[in-house]
Amino acid sequence: MNRELKRVSFVVLLMFVTLLVSSSIIQVFQAQALGDDSRNSRTLYASYSVERGPILVDGSPIASSQPSGDNYRFQRVYANGPLYAPITGYIPVNGEATGLERSLNSYLSGRSNSQFFESIDRIISGQDPQGAAVDTTIDGAIQQAAWDALGDYTGAVVVTEPKTGRIIAMVTKPTYDPNQLVVHDGAAVDETFEALVADPADPLYNRATGGNMNPPGSVFKLVVTAAALESGDYTPESTFPNPATFQLPQTTSVVRNSGGGTCGGGETVTLALALSLSCNIPFAELGLALGDDAIREQAEKFGFNLEYEIPNPTEVSVYPRGLDAPQTALSAFGQGNVRSTPLQMAMVSAAIANDGVVMAPNLVDAITAPNLSPLQTFEPTEFSRAISSATATTMTQMMVNGVQDGAASNARIDGVSVAGKTGTAENGDDDPYTLWFTGFAPADDPQVAITVLIEDGGGLGQTGYGNLLAAPVAKQVLEAVLNR
Repeated sequence: MNRELKRVSFVVLLMFVTLLVSSSIIQVFQAQALGDDSRNSRTLYASYSVERGPILVDGSPIASSQPSGDNYRFQRVYANGPLYAPITGYIPVNGEATGLERSLNSYLSGRSNSQFFESIDRIISGQDPQGAAVDTTIDGAIQQAAWDALGDYTGAVVVTEPKTGRIIAMVTKPTYDPNQLVVHDGAAVDETFEALVADPADPLYNRATGGNMNPPGSVFKLVVTAAALESGDYTPESTFPNPATFQLPQTTSVVRNSGGGTCGGGETVTLALALSLSCNIPFAELGLALGDDAIREQAEKFGFNLEYEIPNPTEVSVYPRGLDAPQTALSAFGQGNVRSTPLQMAMVSAAIANDGVVMAPNLVDAITAPNLSPLQTFEPTEFSRAISSATATTMTQMMVNGVQDGAASNARIDGVSVAGKTGTAENGDDDPYTLWFTGFAPADDPQVAITVLIEDGGGLGQTGYGNLLAAPVAKQVLEAVLNR
């Protein structure tokens, strides 16, 4: 064999080896990811040819597939669609799926790796292909209670179990009906979707896990208090100067307490009283003393600046890097460029309720094959230890004081000890405030943690505040949970 023929043979052999390796990688290692990719239109269309698995709440389907009598074979149907839209999402005939329909598409469509042999069995036995069932963590009664309590406000409610991280309610308003986005008419779907996108109320936003990403305001004082106590340099009785106004360093800007004047009177104020009355000036002073690095490190232990999935993707709550002194002072009471989702603040409260341990938030209990065999179960998983057990105990009492005698008094429940913190965040000189409540109950044996977000000042512009509107919503939901 001459030299040229050897070279050609070697190149051809190399090409075959490359083809074999690449195809093996795609088929063995990347098949699942490619099948799950929302841009894979072949997988999307193929998923309509099978009876897609149901999404369940309390054992009943909130998303199911019914025979359609057309080329798609099955029609996706959402029971009480607006109530569960932030959980189920939708799977359109054109465009990208959202919610659990997207994040668990391979299971729901029967195409996950773990369903391979079950699919083969169904083919051999002549049965039609069928997807797996997804059993969510949502409690239907609590979901409805959160929906009712939020009323006509623009915002969100998240309720979790501190010891497990299970999300038992997740409501966002305004919302949409996913049934209108899954009709088998691509033009109609496009028209509906474009109208929802153009709606200034942004009904497609899941405000519980993303959306406009609001400043957390005074609920972020929990993170700063945790940083102070964990440093070992502060206790609830540590004192701070108590002026009626505080000029931010290097600026002419002035910080005031929400009610004006000093924080409870006196020349100094304790950390405990500053948190209970939700005073801004003592926390600006504390933030400067701690520094932005210490605050950010504590925030990240709670989950800020980190990505996580529930399994739906969530937007990252942000505590910025490289803050100067005035920015650090503002960040200490949740202003400036600090941003948080309600789910993130629920994780903060839940960690305090759970002796300082953050549990990974989760929307799904189990995935079950059509033959009822379990494909995957989701056990409680520790996300991080945010604070010590001692700090958690101290902060719980500080939050209880805030509900009993402080700025979160409208969350009181007769006969139940509630731990809570309100927030009223500024968005601009003339923009409506963002209103918050976060907390847990019962404080002595925490069963649930809750965060309430109300945007646009709850319709009251800059006259609404967290204790006026957000705390009563939380109280109504907590009462529903404790009375079930």
